[in-house]
Amino acid sequence: MKTHIQSSLQEAQAALNTLLSNPAALASIEQAAALLISTFEAKGRVYSCGNGGSMCDAMHFAEELTGRYRLDRAALPALAISDASHMSCVGNDYGYEHIFSRYVEAHGRPGDCLLALTTSGTSKNVVRAARVAREQGVKVIILSGKQAPELMALSDVYVCTPGGQFADRVQELHIKVLHILIELIERHFFPANYATD
Repeated sequence: MKTHIQSSLQEAQAALNTLLSNPAALASIEQAAALLISTFEAKGRVYSCGNGGSMCDAMHFAEELTGRYRLDRAALPALAISDASHMSCVGNDYGYEHIFSRYVEAHGRPGDCLLALTTSGTSKNVVRAARVAREQGVKVIILSGKQAPELMALSDVYVCTPGGQFADRVQELHIKVLHILIELIERHFFPANYATD
């Protein structure tokens, strides 16, 4: 059992090291942070979405912005597309691939931003949400585990964090990226929270 524990941690460490040594990926994270900051500066809202574990990460991202990350500060307007009644209604009436796009259609406005997570880069409901967002003047950040041409073409910023053979390693990198984005947003708007650095 100890061998499996060590192996799992070593795989996670290797995935993180690979990301750390990828200048293009680091630059895309910086671009994503800049876009989120400009969205909030313009009084826009940030929506987040994903499937399964990625939905949990999308919810975590939003609540860290509306609640707090490390220290007290003003709330920021972020919302995960995760309302069960909306998702069951749209899934039943239109199909599962519409659950995020219908929400963006209803709420997204020019100046807003959609941050969508997909470990595969091919989730149909994420692709559709990105397409509708672009049509409505909503900026799009994609956080993926693979290069996906269709989503890359629909995104303003495409952050790719390959983590290995399975989605769990990608998700581990995604949560790290999300935490970095939150920290960079806070450092911009609430520098006093980081005055001791």
